[in-house]
Amino acid sequence: MTFIRYCALTAVISLVSVLVSPAAAQTASVSGTVVDQTGATLPGASVQLTGTTNAVITSGSGGQYTFRNVEPGTYVIEVRLIGFAPATREDVTVSSGDVQVPAITLAIANLNDLVVVTATRTETAVLDVPVTMSVLTDDAITASPAQSYGELLRSVPGVNVIQTSARDVNLTSRQATTTLSNSQLVLVDGRSVYLDFFGIVLWDFLPTNLSDVKQIEVVRGPASAVWGANAVTGVVNIVTKSPREAPGTTASISAGVFGRDAGSSAGRGPGVVFGSNASFSRIANDRLSYRLSAGYFSSEALPRPSGLIPLIADPRIPTATVGGIPYPNDGDGPLGTAFRNTGTSQPRFDVRVDQELDRGRVSYSGGIAGSNGIIHTGIGPFDIQKGSHNGYGKVGYNNGALKLNFFASYIDAEAPNLLLAGPAGKPLQLDFSTETYDFEAGDAFALGQHHVVSVGGNVRRNNFNITIAPNAENRTELGAYVQDEVVVDRFRFTLGGRVDKFGNLEDPVFSPRLAATFKPAADHAVRFSFNRAFRSPSVTNNYLDINIVVPTPLAALAPLLPPAAQPLVATPFPLTVRAVGSRLPVGTIVQDELVEESLTAYEVAYNGTVGRTTFGAAFYVNDLDDQINFSQLPTNLDPYTGANPPPGWLLPQSVLTLMAARGIFLPRTGFTYLNLGPIRQKGLELSVDHQINDAVSAFANYSWQGNPKVLEDDDPYPAIELTLPPTNRFNIGFRFDDARFLASGSVNYSDDAFWSDVLTSPYHGFTDAYTMVNGSFGVKWADGRVTTLVRATNLLNQDIQQHVFGDIIKASVVGEVRFRLP
Repeated sequence: MTFIRYCALTAVISLVSVLVSPAAAQTASVSGTVVDQTGATLPGASVQLTGTTNAVITSGSGGQYTFRNVEPGTYVIEVRLIGFAPATREDVTVSSGDVQVPAITLAIANLNDLVVVTATRTETAVLDVPVTMSVLTDDAITASPAQSYGELLRSVPGVNVIQTSARDVNLTSRQATTTLSNSQLVLVDGRSVYLDFFGIVLWDFLPTNLSDVKQIEVVRGPASAVWGANAVTGVVNIVTKSPREAPGTTASISAGVFGRDAGSSAGRGPGVVFGSNASFSRIANDRLSYRLSAGYFSSEALPRPSGLIPLIADPRIPTATVGGIPYPNDGDGPLGTAFRNTGTSQPRFDVRVDQELDRGRVSYSGGIAGSNGIIHTGIGPFDIQKGSHNGYGKVGYNNGALKLNFFASYIDAEAPNLLLAGPAGKPLQLDFSTETYDFEAGDAFALGQHHVVSVGGNVRRNNFNITIAPNAENRTELGAYVQDEVVVDRFRFTLGGRVDKFGNLEDPVFSPRLAATFKPAADHAVRFSFNRAFRSPSVTNNYLDINIVVPTPLAALAPLLPPAAQPLVATPFPLTVRAVGSRLPVGTIVQDELVEESLTAYEVAYNGTVGRTTFGAAFYVNDLDDQINFSQLPTNLDPYTGANPPPGWLLPQSVLTLMAARGIFLPRTGFTYLNLGPIRQKGLELSVDHQINDAVSAFANYSWQGNPKVLEDDDPYPAIELTLPPTNRFNIGFRFDDARFLASGSVNYSDDAFWSDVLTSPYHGFTDAYTMVNGSFGVKWADGRVTTLVRATNLLNQDIQQHVFGDIIKASVVGEVRFRLP
């Protein structure tokens, strides 16, 4: 019986094999290559097959792709690659045999056709994204006279950039920028590089050479719906070239001078800048490719402003005044009146190895960057010491829309304050050592004929060791998002949202996104959108704990004192004042918990291309609520008293009692972080880009930002905390690049602006409007293998001060030699 059963089972298996074999034989493979307009192959392109069988793969080292086990039917192949316009091959028919598709050619994109990844985390043409975006391409970066990321991004509409020292740059979109900007998310190839202990970005800690950058994508507006915290005012994503996209060796050496005949350094000779960069990329075989990059930049100190900060009527409170105190300038005076300004030196190193798999790619990367120099903050300037550095390591897997990434980063820095001393008379010390571990996953897939769904999320762990927040607690963050893009005829609807849970917030935070785009023609789109973004309180916001010495004038007390005691108040008294985070009490008073600050944005925008000209327009309304601000407390909330006088008090303790009777208090705790709001800001952005011919292009854009308006609320935003952005800004420029010559020019104009984010009101005030004229000119030699270039900024040699507390920027001229070898 067993033998009979065995024979029967064998017969059944044989029959099934016979029935299945013809079906298996009916599947086929679909293969082809992706090339550019010159015929060169393009590796790393996303190739999507749509039909009875749906799949997404990445083109290999020779631009090749192969879909296996494809069922019979009619298919569409769509190819996307950053920097190129998407291409589609329709009516690909699969029957009984393998199919070889003719090469698919990707054309260099106009601005609206460029493929970007930052808006939705999937590769999408700029015209189809649900947010307003700008893109700086490789060609624009190569020809630009800019020497830093801040100078590059200054020409983007809606982006406010300030430089406050030789190394310190901050930027935000559609909002006044501060000395510690923490609302603009910055990414390198999708890896967030903000420093979690405060949410700021130190641009000089990026290990990436500009020559390795493929394009810079700028989301102008909130993007927490897919990126989570800190993407409040926008996102900057620096996308680098893969080793296969740019094989060979590139190197550059630059040196130049800048003016210092201004402010406290008037009469000095010019300052010196120097830089060098090198990248070595190789394709080892069909499976492996790699890149090694290193660079160095140094600059002497910029001029410091001198004299008095103008004493003026407060533009926000007509009955009050601001300014009137001497600029803390570049000198050797005692702590609290002057500081020695410093330059910067910035070494960096980066490595990347790509491993091509049958399906997808694994990329391994790591790097380290160091820096030193002045960083300006709300409590004055700190001097980042030599040896301070930031490093990272990352492993990522990409297969079409599927992305898995893990990275670890750390930072170790020491920085004494140059104006404020602690109670012992020594400079207030900021040392921070932090570790960040982040794992994220994301994917996208089609549902039916009209839906593309994106999903993903991340887990982030932060460990903190910060001298100014000794009680800081480590933190874990979780987030997940989903987004559905619905395409129906000429309409595209985007519905999505993200939920984040932070260890220091009691409740999860939901960030929604809604957008409706109408395309009356293939190259024109009108979009209406709604977004909400947030920023969680940082560990510094929660746990700051410092004692600082604030020189406090007491001369007004002289008439109340006997003649023998009057000399004791002739000079400012060194008052010890405490500043605390929200989770520390003010005296005996427990503070309210900080909640996340949120931005709700409404926008209508247009993008269109006519021939070689691309137009853009956007009008937005941003409502900011619960903004987390470093705020001065009422002096009577936690005052020194006759029974508890301040350290070093030499007058009779009864004087404090007399002062209190007259409503004059010396605060023991003077500063904390508070949620403020709500306020509303409106703005308009207009842009035009024109490709005159293959070698020449030009651009112009204009940005209008209204002053923030305090909205009605039970606890309205204090006018004294408002910072007023430049109302009008415009940029105009051109770029020329042919086989022999390279040139560019730009003009950047910015209105005056009012700053109130450093120390107290005597340090607040306006900066003047400025016009910055920049240019570059280069010659290519040896068939383009050598380029000599001169870059100049602020050619009119104006005294440009971009923040009331910042340094002065004069003309700068830099010569550069670039080498490119196979």
